Amino acid sequence: MSGGFFRVIASRGIIISISADLALTNSADLGSEPDCLRFFSFFVLKGTSAEQDTRFSNKQAKLMKSQKFAPELEHLVDMTKVKMDVMKPWIANRVTELLGFEDEVLINFIYGLLDTKAVNGKAVQIQLTGFMEKNTGKFMKELWSLLISAQKNASGVPQQLLDAKEEETRQKQAERDRITAEIQKKKEKENIDSDLMRQRKMDGGAETKANNTSADPRSKQIQLKGSSGAFDNEKEAEIRNGSRGRSRLGILFLGVNALALFFLLL
Repeated sequence: MSGGFFRVIASRGIIISISADLALTNSADLGSEPDCLRFFSFFVLKGTSAEQDTRFSNKQAKLMKSQKFAPELEHLVDMTKVKMDVMKPWIANRVTELLGFEDEVLINFIYGLLDTKAVNGKAVQIQLTGFMEKNTGKFMKELWSLLISAQKNASGVPQQLLDAKEEETRQKQAERDRITAEIQKKKEKENIDSDLMRQRKMDGGAETKANNTSADPRSKQIQLKGSSGAFDNEKEAEIRNGSRGRSRLGILFLGVNALALFFLLL
């Protein structure tokens, strides 16, 4: 025999699985049955499964009685009705949150426990207790609530995750609407400011023109000429009216004298 080795997979000091890889080089190795092959044959080929080992079954029965299980774990889950592509990210995130760090071995171990048709939640909790300790009950309650909901939905997705996705979409839409409203409000304010600025420029231009006109000497001369002409016109009118009055009085006086002379001649 040229060599061989055993592969042990463990998480946090707990052995999950053991596999062996033996390399035999010739028929003499097969006939001699070396020590390592006898060791492998005894522990692997001639061993008993967990179901056949009464010590394991008795220990599991004691754990079943000693542990507290959430009511959700009373129900078996048909994993053929569950969409695991949706559940796996949730399991990975929740395990990491509860432990405080990412444990890929444990996460894959949980995937393996669920990789069967009908899954017993109590049995899964017992196998996870050594890894997750005080967080096991909380994790299993949440997980089984999702799995029960998933197997009831035609889509195979838990209703809780669907509702969470819908709420996330609603919040994103509300945020987009808020940003749009703020942009629109800002544009309206800019338009108002622009109109006010344009109006101020127009008012300022008219005021400047008026100031320039009042400051121009030629405009003052025009105003003086205008006022002087009006005064002259009034004076000429008064003179004309006075001369007309005197003419009328003279004619009347001449008429009276003529009439008196006529009576004297009679």
